[in-house]
Amino acid sequence: MEVCYQLPVLALDRAVPKHVLSRRGAISLTSSSCLFGGRSPRQLSKRRGAISYDSIDQTALYIRMLDVRLGNFRSEIRGSTSHLCVDFRSLHSGESEDHASNRKQRSKLSLQMYLQCSRSFHGTLTFRHLHLLDQVYYGQAKCMLQRVGTWNFDIFLFDRLTNGESLVCLTLELFCKYGLIELFGLDPLRLHSFLVRIQEGYRSRNPYHNSLHAADVTQAMYCYLQEPKLSESLTSWDILLALLAAATHDLEHPGVNQNFLLKNDHFLASLYQKNSVLENHHWKSALSHLRESGLLSHLPIEDRHRMEERLGSLILATDISRQNEFLSRFKAHLDRKDLNMSSPEHRQFILQMALKCADICNPCRPNSLSTCWSHCVTKEFFQQGDVERAHRHDVSPLCDRHSNSVAIIQKSFISYVVEPLFVQWARFCDTPLSHCMLGYMKQNKKYWSNAAIMRPKPKSLVRSLPLRHSNRL
Repeated sequence: MEVCYQLPVLALDRAVPKHVLSRRGAISLTSSSCLFGGRSPRQLSKRRGAISYDSIDQTALYIRMLDVRLGNFRSEIRGSTSHLCVDFRSLHSGESEDHASNRKQRSKLSLQMYLQCSRSFHGTLTFRHLHLLDQVYYGQAKCMLQRVGTWNFDIFLFDRLTNGESLVCLTLELFCKYGLIELFGLDPLRLHSFLVRIQEGYRSRNPYHNSLHAADVTQAMYCYLQEPKLSESLTSWDILLALLAAATHDLEHPGVNQNFLLKNDHFLASLYQKNSVLENHHWKSALSHLRESGLLSHLPIEDRHRMEERLGSLILATDISRQNEFLSRFKAHLDRKDLNMSSPEHRQFILQMALKCADICNPCRPNSLSTCWSHCVTKEFFQQGDVERAHRHDVSPLCDRHSNSVAIIQKSFISYVVEPLFVQWARFCDTPLSHCMLGYMKQNKKYWSNAAIMRPKPKSLVRSLPLRHSNRL
């Protein structure tokens, strides 16, 4: 049996030779053959057991070998690619597969965590000595995280390099950067357990509203937190809440919009009294995981309740049906020039606007990334439309694949939803990043406008699109 580990084993700090790129079985990254017993890379490339370079990723090496001794492996699907994922712990500890399956959540923790009890983490070691990610971080992922604050950060590539653990890895890294674990006395084990719960709470079958989208929003939120007006005034509590809200803002999203839940009399619509149904569900789900994990159980109860309310305020702000409400208020503040970042209320409002921007920032990314997200969200729209058509219900606007296209939807979404928000955000920040986002937005708008010319605009898509987009999230 040929087992493909698909683990990046070496950070590529220089260009890859062409003879390696041209052959998938090459073992050498250098023209010198003496490092490999005198054989040339081309000779070694003909062997089944080899270290190969995946020309699709362009950034990682993969181990591919012929091995019949591996008994403990499972088949997993990451995106559209199926491969075997080997449990390396069983090769060293002899742990049975049945026993390992009973400890599914704990198996995500690193070996170093098994060797130290949680109690030893407090007061004796600093977080920088705790290699929480020594099982899932590899060379290329670490290299990418050095640029986590750049706007062209490729979250799709990062997700592949972390084997689908992008939300956990990225959020842990940001907690480390801000020193939140030491500041709030968080238990690293509970933090990791909480983030694993959050990541697994997202439905991987959703083309768009999944853990990868949450990781992308969290990375965007980090970029906004680095803006001078925010970084100079936000407190540690503000930063903690911003990261938690970004990571959980679409938790347990069902992959359909609010109108679909209302039309089908879904229990969530009744539970939340038909008011911001999805956003309320995301918030309550986040609170459930917070309390079950005990992440903040050591804090005073008054602080926990205040934090939970503020977290809800941020997540509920992502209800895009309230877009005009927030945008009008934001514009009024900017016109009056009365935003005071020393005021807790104003800081909370700015965090709400930052999360709203992060949530719909895909059209402001470079075209290569923006296009991928556009196809993902449109696929989710059309899947809902297919379900509605199969049950002989009226197909929701933007969800009919026979009368809409990716280009038409994105062109209108950028014009009526994204552009008004980011123009005001650029007025507030007035930084290279805010103007960079506007530049990418204009390029993407032009790209989709040209693509939409190939197909006439359906009559169903009118200027009321912001209202119809209100049920997207």
